[in-house]
Amino acid sequence: MKYMLLIYETEAHYAGEAGETLLADVLAGHMKFTDDLEAAGVAWTGSELAPTAAASTLAKDGVVHDGPFAETHEQLGGFYLIDVADREAAVDWARKIPLSPGGKVEIRPTGENCG
Repeated sequence: MKYMLLIYETEAHYAGEAGETLLADVLAGHMKFTDDLEAAGVAWTGSELAPTAAASTLAKDGVVHDGPFAETHEQLGGFYLIDVADREAAVDWARKIPLSPGGKVEIRPTGENCG
């Protein structure tokens, strides 16, 4: 079963000198996480996303707006798409994702799991 692990964090945590240190630590954690996925034979893909300042949103009326659609304290910063046995396995992997303070991971099955 395929699950999206959507990583939400506050971009401001990565600002300044302390933020650069935090980012280096979190990125090192992601490298270990992907090594662990591969060692366990889990099929995956994923990517970090550019900052929200680079985002655009297309509205139904065809108007393109600068920035992301959602106005929240956390921003979608990246994702993993993993293929695992079940929801429990997806949750177990999500728990291993390194996050900044207050970060969250949304665990969502893909549409092919429905039906």
